[in-house]
Order: sequence, then structure tokens, then C-alpha cells
Amino acid sequence: MAKATAIAAAGEQPTTIMAPAVSLQHVNKSFGVGNTYLPVLKDISLDIRRGELLLLVGPSGCGKTTLLSVMAGILDTDDGVVDVFGTRVDRLSQSQKTRFRQQTIGFIFQQFNLIPTLTATENVAVPLIINGRPYREALERAEHYLDLVGLGNRLDHFPTQLSGGQQQRVAIARALVAEPRLVVCDEPTAALDGATGQMVMEMFRKVALSADRAIVVVTHDNRIFPYGDRIAEMLDGRIVDVHDNPDHIK
Repeated sequence: MAKATAIAAAGEQPTTIMAPAVSLQHVNKSFGVGNTYLPVLKDISLDIRRGELLLLVGPSGCGKTTLLSVMAGILDTDDGVVDVFGTRVDRLSQSQKTRFRQQTIGFIFQQFNLIPTLTATENVAVPLIINGRPYREALERAEHYLDLVGLGNRLDHFPTQLSGGQQQRVAIARALVAEPRLVVCDEPTAALDGATGQMVMEMFRKVALSADRAIVVVTHDNRIFPYGDRIAEMLDGRIVDVHDNPDHIK
């Protein structure tokens, strides 16, 4: 108290340490039936910073997608802390997790998962409509986000009328339209050529990233490594290294 009073008297502002976007502490996750269990995540501890694009890399089967699902509250942990922007996701009920995902998390996948019978605008509007936004308002907001990702001239096109890169941009707009604070991406560039993959990553940094958001990208695609702020390496269910990316493009 005396120190705080002295700081105030001197006209200085006390330093505030910003909590991480995601904090994982000693997280374990196993799959199995009966007495047979396969540990998939083993004592994972990792902080993801606000304003950060983190790449999660490692060989197939090392637990990357499982870790992404734990962050998003899709999978329950065996034990450990999962804190996302101050909410203990590991303590939420299933219905609370569903609501939390709707309000806080955007998903982008390798398979674009667009609804073929809906236009680009309608596909992007779906999360808003699910959350109870008026239909016309949802469409207007969807059009705005499609314009942000460079598809303002493709609003009424159906997925089959779009290239792979354009479909991925629709998926990005859909993930961002509700302004989620955490965006999780599972191999978002694996099905794209190099130039299109780079364009998608540039889109993440330009449209999705802000000081109070975070993006986590699971990838095997070393072509996009320069776009990450940090790279976390996984092996056999563990985080074995986290380091700043020296090739990060500012």
C-alpha cells in the first residue's frame, strides 16, 4: 500500500500486467474405454499472448488438434486449467461451453465446411443468425466482412462457383463475423497452393489480429511459418519448445 501511495504521489502510473489470452496449466487428456487409455496430452502448460498469432507445429498424431479442441472447449480435459480470456473453460458445463464458443471463439478448418445451398453472404451470416441476430442485420454484417476479405463482388456466389482460395476467404469471414476474441485454425492452408496460402495468412494478420485477440494455427505447412509471432512445437503429447519466430513478417 505504501508503495502504491508513493507512486501516486510521484505522478507515476502503476504497471499493469496484461493476462494472457489463453493460459493452459498442467493439462492432461486421454482417450480410451474401460481400463485401456491412451494419453494424448501430457502435462501441457502454455500461455498464448493477446495480439499474437501462434503457430502450433509437430508430427501427425502428436496432439495438436486435440490441444486446439481443448482450448475451444470442444473436448474436456482429464485435469488441468484451461483459461480463455479470464473464463475457466474447464469448469463450464456443456451448455455453458457451447454458449462460450458462440460468443468467444471462431473456427477455421482445412475443409471449408461451407453449406453448398447457401450463397457466400448467407454462409457468413449463419453464426450471427444462430446467435439471434435479425436476418437482415446478419446479412449486412456478412457483406461487410466479405468485403474486408476481398470478396465484395462475390456476395451472391455459391461455394461451387468459387475457387479454393475464395472459399477459404468465405470461411475466414464466417469465423470473424461475430468478432471472436480467439480464432483457432486447423490446417487452414494445407489444401491451398503456396500463393493462396500466403494470401490467407496475410488476411489473418490484417483482418483478424488485434491487441485484444489471439489466433492459434495448427499447421504442417512450413511455407506459412514466417507469419507466426511464435512457434510452439509439439511431440508425443507435450510442448517441447516455444520460441519467437525470427522470420516473422511485420
